[in-house]
Amino acid sequence: MREALALALHGAGATSPNPMVGAVVVAGGEIVGRGYHPRAGDPHAEVFALREAGPRARGATLYVTLEPCAHWGRTPPCTEAIIGAGIHRVVAAMVDPDRRMEGRGLRRLAEAGLVTQVGIAEAQARRINEAYVKHRTLGVPFVTAKWAMTLDGRIATRSGESRWISGEASRAAVHELRAACDAILVGVGTVLRDNPALTARTAAAPRNPARIVLDSTLRIPLDARVLARDGTPVLVATTPRARPEAKAKLEAMGVQVVTAGAPDGRVDPATLLRELGRRGVLSVLVEGGGAVLGAFADARLIDKVMVFVAPMLIGGPAPVPLAGRGVERLADAARLGRVEVRRLDGDVVVEGYAATDAPWGRTEARG
Repeated sequence: MREALALALHGAGATSPNPMVGAVVVAGGEIVGRGYHPRAGDPHAEVFALREAGPRARGATLYVTLEPCAHWGRTPPCTEAIIGAGIHRVVAAMVDPDRRMEGRGLRRLAEAGLVTQVGIAEAQARRINEAYVKHRTLGVPFVTAKWAMTLDGRIATRSGESRWISGEASRAAVHELRAACDAILVGVGTVLRDNPALTARTAAAPRNPARIVLDSTLRIPLDARVLARDGTPVLVATTPRARPEAKAKLEAMGVQVVTAGAPDGRVDPATLLRELGRRGVLSVLVEGGGAVLGAFADARLIDKVMVFVAPMLIGGPAPVPLAGRGVERLADAARLGRVEVRRLDGDVVVEGYAATDAPWGRTEARG
């Protein structure tokens, strides 16, 4: 199963809206077939593993990180390929939370006479597909909040200069993080100040994630780099306060404009996430600035936090990562769980989960 989990990661950033899945076929104590799902629309992991195993699949055991599918989609059901190959036993890390599945695949295999088992390395499998599991469970994307800051908690100087707080290794890691997400989200303030491209500049990136900008009144310049017509979907979330002529100009450029207003006149993050979920977006990387990150934090919409801390001091009235309302009592603060800390050259990276009891992050396994 460890081998299957490692194989699944080869599909990072390319399989959405499908999950990442790895599979291995074992015969006589030896792995005779390996496979992973490379991208949406391609054959699933089980099919590749069975092809490599060939005749040796008969009577063998198939280890797969997610329950095999039993429904027709863009590809045929994997259950029928497994049965047809003569597999004797199927071991799945977890049940597929998709409402079309939820155990149906394993039941089909059992009805065909195969031995089935589920729950091996379930915690690891859920973590690999945490965005898929959340989307299929609640219908909204998995939200990762990311920022770079100094040791004294500043994300820029008092004049707004922020390039570069983090080092080259950290910036490279951010591009890998972007490549694994379906969408990157920033506020219009970041666009006006930094004019970012919001691309995943890494050779391993299968595609650039969609670009999302929160802009209550549609102040975004039409020549902003995030609006580049490069084939990457661009969505601007706004409110009823936006000027109709500004909306028309953006839509004429191919930009998707979504109205998601809150009572305070700003974009409502929860409404936006529901709309993104309906559009099949599984994961969103929120990069800021402070007002946007603060809005997501205040609404308790952040699932995971990734912070790059540089050994640098700025001081003074400089911007901070979370500029929302915040909390009055420490008891109300969001505490991270499953925290991991590592070094990237001179920076320290802190990663943790803000919703450790959520169904897409739980660690118990079913036997």
